[in-house]
Amino acid sequence: MSTASDPRHSSDPREVWFLTGSQGLYGEDTLRQVAEQSQTIAKEVDAGGQLPVKVVWKPVLTDGQAIHAAVLAANAAPECVGVITWMHTFSPAKMWITGLDALRKPMLHLHTQAGMELPWSTIDMDFMNLNQAAHGDREFGYVAARLGVARKVVAGHVGNPAVLDRVAAWARAAVGVAELRSLRLARFGDNMRDVAVTEGDKVEAQLRFGVSVNTYGVNDLVEVVDAVADADVDALVREYLDTYAVAPELRPGGDRHASLRYGARIEAGLRTFLLDGGFGAFTTNFEDLGGLRQLPGLAVQRLMADGYGFGGEGDWKTSVLLRATKAMAQGRPGGTSFMEDYTYHLVPGQEKILGAHMLEVCPSIAGSGADRQPSLEIHPLGIGGREDPVRLRFTAAPGPGVVVGMSDLGDRFRLTLNEIDVVEPDADLPRLPVACAVWEPRPNLSTSAESWLLAGGPHHTVLSTAVGTPEFRDLAEMVGTELVVIDASSTPESTRDTLRWSAAYHRLAARL
Repeated sequence: MSTASDPRHSSDPREVWFLTGSQGLYGEDTLRQVAEQSQTIAKEVDAGGQLPVKVVWKPVLTDGQAIHAAVLAANAAPECVGVITWMHTFSPAKMWITGLDALRKPMLHLHTQAGMELPWSTIDMDFMNLNQAAHGDREFGYVAARLGVARKVVAGHVGNPAVLDRVAAWARAAVGVAELRSLRLARFGDNMRDVAVTEGDKVEAQLRFGVSVNTYGVNDLVEVVDAVADADVDALVREYLDTYAVAPELRPGGDRHASLRYGARIEAGLRTFLLDGGFGAFTTNFEDLGGLRQLPGLAVQRLMADGYGFGGEGDWKTSVLLRATKAMAQGRPGGTSFMEDYTYHLVPGQEKILGAHMLEVCPSIAGSGADRQPSLEIHPLGIGGREDPVRLRFTAAPGPGVVVGMSDLGDRFRLTLNEIDVVEPDADLPRLPVACAVWEPRPNLSTSAESWLLAGGPHHTVLSTAVGTPEFRDLAEMVGTELVVIDASSTPESTRDTLRWSAAYHRLAARL
């Protein structure tokens, strides 16, 4: 099974551009030092290992025309997911106005300087004129604020790992935004009947995020599934046998082996449909299966593990969010999955949430090691009216994480995020026929649930132990979307106040 973070395997390496501001006032010798030192800073950021993309240094910018040209080039370059700006010396910011006004890529303002320590005994005016980001970045910050440029500001030396961690969170969010802006999503059928939260404004989603969401007939997929060659099914079955603990009845010669082969046929056909159409995300709906003999379970789980976004019951918003999170998580330990809050353990002092879905939980959250190997099984499914589907069964590995959901409030989208700790179940779950995750929400279950309900958070979510609150804060800022965070400091009262303030802000901002 592939572990590629991009299901379309783009050949264009993603990168962020490092733009340094200065001016000609100090002479060529100073500008030469600015160039050398800014290249060194860019290399330090790139070599730190935290960023998921390359850092590409660009020549020092000293006038408005060059700044505007650099910004337009960044906007047009598909490999550039964002720009990092740094005013090494004093860079008069009026010359940045046209460029900043044209910027369409995410921006991080890095407030740093070439040296971590001041050479106290040798400081002279030449040193002061060269190393005056403390001066120049304030000028730049004023103009960015005056223009209302969405940006992240990070202050500190790049030799400090905490600084690079914050830059890396921004870069991961920028990758997520780039993915959203090029994402195509295929809905196989519509959403589940009479369900409210899976509805949403697809036109607004394309305007706000860039994602294209369209519906395809389930039988369009069935034609591709039925046309899969037996040799391709054979190859997938061999892969299953090598990768998972396969139930005896599903193995060759077992009385349910035909069900496994049909599950493999669904995977091969679904993968072909998505690849041929350039789709990075999709949805299914158990109420609309057309000629499919099984609800796709194993196929969806493996496609999620390969980086695809997915939402059950036609939930395209969660599918979009999952694909963006997968993109942000590339190269990080942990996993990311489609999830649903299913049921509670309400013993006082031991409260937990058991999350699962009918079938579709991503094995990336299972963890590693022989004791965490998913088992490939077949069990009845009481809804959908089809054959028993094959699925991977496992329990999520413990660790800190987040669950995030997207809601359409009519006048805006809202992301609701709860910081959590995934834990082992209190006991084995021998009769639960699906993969699951158990977690303790912060600060506790009652506060978390009350706050989530107040925020109108959805029942479908993305669970991730690979990225966290910083990345989602940056993502929300980049796409101009509301984010409500429920963490260890939250109370229902504070959440209610935050929601009121946020509603007032977003409704006012929409009218400006």
